[in-house]
Order: sequence, then structure tokens, then C-alpha cells
Amino acid sequence: MVIALISLGCPKNQVDADVMCHALLERGHITTADLSEADAIIVNTCGFIESAKQEAIDSILEACSYKEQKPELKVVVTGCLAQRYQHEIVKEIPEVDAVVGLGSNAAICSILERLTGTQPVESYGAKESLPLGGKRVISTPRHYAYLKIAEGCNNRCHYCAIPLIRGPLRSRTIPDIVAEARFLAGEGVKELIVVAQDITAFGADRGRVEIAELLDALNAVEGIEWIRLLYAYPERITDAFIAAMTRNEKVLHYLDVPIQHINSEMLRAMNRRGDRETVLDALTRLRAAMPDITLRTTLITGYPGETQAQFEELCEFVKDYAFDRLGCFAYSEEEGTVAAGLPQLPQELREQRAEAVVNIQANVMARRQEEKVGRTVQVICDGYDDENDLYICRTRADAPDIDAECCVRSETPLEPGAFYRVTIEESDVYDLYGALAES
Repeated sequence: MVIALISLGCPKNQVDADVMCHALLERGHITTADLSEADAIIVNTCGFIESAKQEAIDSILEACSYKEQKPELKVVVTGCLAQRYQHEIVKEIPEVDAVVGLGSNAAICSILERLTGTQPVESYGAKESLPLGGKRVISTPRHYAYLKIAEGCNNRCHYCAIPLIRGPLRSRTIPDIVAEARFLAGEGVKELIVVAQDITAFGADRGRVEIAELLDALNAVEGIEWIRLLYAYPERITDAFIAAMTRNEKVLHYLDVPIQHINSEMLRAMNRRGDRETVLDALTRLRAAMPDITLRTTLITGYPGETQAQFEELCEFVKDYAFDRLGCFAYSEEEGTVAAGLPQLPQELREQRAEAVVNIQANVMARRQEEKVGRTVQVICDGYDDENDLYICRTRADAPDIDAECCVRSETPLEPGAFYRVTIEESDVYDLYGALAES
């Protein structure tokens, strides 16, 4: 079959899609990026918050619309939305031919072969059956790849549906992860982006946190030059973890630390394990050990019970602490979570507060970017922008898709995946502009 695979949501979900795609190719199917050419369209969905669910539904409906010209087309829904809503998808969107829960991802090939009748196929294996690793394609540009080290989460934050959807924490073994890293390096990957719901909990399900040992092992993989870390929880940022970041030269001084709020009462209400002092202590130790570290975070506004004073405390913290990168979301109540059963603040107020934080951060970000003008930095080239005649690169401070870009003028062609020295000449709120540094 000719198969189009659309993957939505987070990098962890993308890795799941990459594993499914490899299985399909190995079975003899071929893939296409043109939906009109497909015999089957697989929509690998996200179902984390309301906006993600709406994007998933829109993508499913778009896929089904191709049946008007091609009635024999099959539409398969996988991923978090499929796991979370199961029978509701077939009921609400009868044009869907199959709904595949996370625990049935490994059976995707046999499920496609069963799509011969008019009745939809539904398969919901145990969540714990979701493959943690395995052979995969690389759907990102060849020079960087996401490396998922664990699945699920035990933190049980009151607003979060991830444990309900993906189950408890399940860590891969270090040898298994290193083997995949070596495979990726052999395919030309230069930058590993290590992901899990909470990388600082890696190994805790086996009785001992092993993230420091993992970083030591990944640092030794030949061919990898950058190792970037996403999603470290402040209460788990130990001195041993910080020491591993500092002693391993390939590990970038970059960390995504989702703190969600800074007011201690709000953090307790969210069932976060620390308070304001816990957060401040972790961030202080990180910056003391690595003065050049880039810190990224995410925040939630409008959580049930958030007072105006607590919101103002959050705003003052954003102004004063000056995160290098920051995202803010209006709270979204999710079925099955503790917070969904609490009295809710008006949606308009939640969104107004999120917008206010984003505006504060825009000023912080513009200032932080302006401070880089005149510096010479190392970048990795991601590609070329024909329209503006610029090479699109990233500094050590920038993760793909979520952070800034460094737009580079060069009469000499730059190669995707190659590293260069660039002198920053200008900046705006988000991006940097520069030219190749003189050797």
C-alpha cells in the first residue's frame, strides 16, 4: 500500500511514528507525503490539551475528506487521542476505518491488512505493550534526531492526563538507548535530543535514577557532537545530574525545566513535588555550575484557584528571573484529572493571563537576544531559505521547532548538519542574524 503518515504533537509521539513507519516499510509498503496519492492515511494524534485535540480532529477530518475522490481510501487513527477516546472516535467520525491504541502500535501492519470490510477495526492493547524502542526511520532532518529514553510518568500532576493516556514510568535500559544512539550516529545524526516526560526520573522505576550514568554513556558515542536535554523536573535536579551535564563535553548547557508556576500554594494545588524554594534552588545551582546555560520553561495560567496576587507573583518572577526561553499555556481542564473536578476560572481570564505572561517574556527575550549581537557563536545549519536567501541555523541555545533561529548570510554554500562559526550582527524578538565569522 501507499501510506501517508501524519504525526502530531510532541517529539515522543514522533518517535512512535518513526517506529511504526519502519515496520510498514519493512513489510513492503511505501510512504508518500501527498495525501491524494495514498491508499491509507495514518494520523498519529496528540490528545494532551484541548488545542492539541482540536488539531488532531481537524487532521482526521481532512484525511477523511480524500475519500470523496477515492472511496477505497483507508483512514487509521493512532496515538494519544486514539488511546484516550477509543470507541468515541468511530462513533463521532464514522468515516474512520481503524482506531489503534498505543499498546497496539506494534500490530499496525496486521491491522492494515484487516481493513478489507466495511466495519471499522479497533485495537487497544495494554499501554505497557507500546514499544519503548526498536528499529525506526529518521523523520527529522538527518543531522538531528529525538532519542526517547522512557515512556509514561509517575508524577501525577493534577492537571496532566499523560499518566492516564500513556501509563506509568517505564525506562529503557542504558545499553538499549546507547545502541540506538550509535545507529543514529551511523545514519549521520550529529545532535541527539534526549526526551521523556521527565528525563530526571529515568531509571526510578527500577529503583535508582540513572540519568547521570546515561549521559556518561551517550557522551562516548562516536559521531554525536551535541546532546540536548528536554524536560527536567526541578525537584529531581540533583548535584549528580548537574555534574554529569558539566563533565560531559557533548552535553549542551541547555535545559528545559517545566516549572508551571512559582507560587508555592499553586504548586501544591497542582500536586507538584516542590515549592517556590525548590524551583529557585534548582535554577540557582544550574546557573552557578554553568553560567552560560540556556534555561527554558513552561508555565500554566488560570489553574483552578489561581488568585490575582498569585498571578502577579508569577509575572514578577518572569520579569526578574529572565528565562532564556519560555512558553505559557492557558490552563486546559482534561477529563479524568483531579483539576478537572475543581471550580474553574473563566476561559477568557485564563487566556488573558497567558497572553500577559507571553508579552512580558517577549520583552525579556528581545533583551536577551540583543545581548548576543557582536558575539561569535557556533551554529549548526538546518537548511536554506530560498525566499530570503538566508541559511537557517541554530545555536547551542536553540532546540529545533521550539526555539529561535540564526539566519546566516553566506556567499559560500553551507551544508545541512555542518557546524560553523557565525558573528551575530542583528537580532529581533526571537531570531538572530549574522554572517560567517572570518577564520
